[in-house]
Amino acid sequence: MLELDGLEVRHGAVHAVRGLSLEVGRGEIVALIGPNGAGKSSTLHAIMGVVPAAAGAIRLHGRSLVGRNPEDVARSGIALVPEGRRIFAELTVEENLRLGIAARRNGDAAAALERAYELFPVIGEFRKRQAGALSGGQQQQLAIARALVAGPEVLLLDEPSLGLAPRIVDLVFEVLHQIRERGIAILLVEQRAQRTVALADRSHVLSNGRLRLTLGPEAADDTETLVSAYFA
Repeated sequence: MLELDGLEVRHGAVHAVRGLSLEVGRGEIVALIGPNGAGKSSTLHAIMGVVPAAAGAIRLHGRSLVGRNPEDVARSGIALVPEGRRIFAELTVEENLRLGIAARRNGDAAAALERAYELFPVIGEFRKRQAGALSGGQQQQLAIARALVAGPEVLLLDEPSLGLAPRIVDLVFEVLHQIRERGIAILLVEQRAQRTVALADRSHVLSNGRLRLTLGPEAADDTETLVSAYFA
């Protein structure tokens, strides 16, 4: 479904991503893990068209996304939940979701809202509340819900558990499992390496912009291998 082939990303003189190749299929979770500055967020931003690809290919269903702006990428079927949530605090929960629906390509918008409320009951409960009044965990649920109501085929998530209480982290990981069961492809950047490796179909370890190692779910219990790979 989503394919990167030799992706290169530069920020001025800094080479953020170097020759990265990976694939994410329908209903798969593929993770990018590694230290800060490894190129994980830069990869998501390049896919979304937020930053340009300096070289290599980005394809969705075999069609190139290179050179397309974020709005075009979104219309093609990709949604990004950025680090830090970036909701519209002055709008209500429902108004935030309707902004996501504005990017929807097809289907029943009302049904999309109801599915979001089913997945995140607290969002449904507070649908008329100003989004800025929500807790951090509730805002993260809203950010994911807003991406989902657009009806993406591929969901990009950048550190969805960052700064959340353990109970909400559990909820986020359970929701990711449910999203996968809906057939949506997920490319996940996440700091909780062991838990992420256990969840994902494949976890790619990045360091200095390069893919160093690919781990399967079985590696989650091998702490020595995981730690050495993560800090290589």
